Amino acid sequence: METILIIDDDVAIGNLEQEVLEREGYTVQRAYSGTEALLLLKEKKPSLILLDLMLPGMSGEDILPQIQGIPVIVVSAKTAVEDKVELLLGGAVDYLTKPFDTKELLARIAVRLREKSSPRLSPVYTYEELTIDTASHSVCVAGKQINLTRTEYAILKLLMQNPEQVIAKSVLLDCISMDTPDCTENSLKTHISHLRSKLREVSGKHRPFIWT
Repeated sequence: METILIIDDDVAIGNLEQEVLEREGYTVQRAYSGTEALLLLKEKKPSLILLDLMLPGMSGEDILPQIQGIPVIVVSAKTAVEDKVELLLGGAVDYLTKPFDTKELLARIAVRLREKSSPRLSPVYTYEELTIDTASHSVCVAGKQINLTRTEYAILKLLMQNPEQVIAKSVLLDCISMDTPDCTENSLKTHISHLRSKLREVSGKHRPFIWT
């Protein structure tokens, strides 16, 4: 059966989630802080993660960019639309607001696990000869794979999701801030310049849709 990691320092809510999940046949792991969660993830990867944001030490926002290849459902008391948008753009597959109905929690988990087990449902974006596979975090140009930094990947992913659209610098920074907290307004142009150079080296073509 699938294993689900609950990252939440609220013992009562964690116990409720664990009881509901184990009743459905899931195996449950618990972590009460961000540091503990990252240590657990080094030992064994769960099938899905339920992530609270307000954790001691490292926050959920700090942990999310470090989780790769595992669907993350954020379970938080934060209700602002801006928070939800940033986290979904930053890598979370879903967002559930506390307090929640346990039936809705189970339904969201079932949907995300079903998507995970169906590779064909993993988002793949294509623009001309560019392809980005968000499941494997791989980028190909004319069939040739290239290596990008985390910041370069986040920039390209956002642009591929919005082809033929002009994205303002402030919007781009805001959208990728969860994945790349080290990217600033001053460094953005440098990251984009490096990205364009890498793409041009492989294809020999100019990328007009990448802002410079």
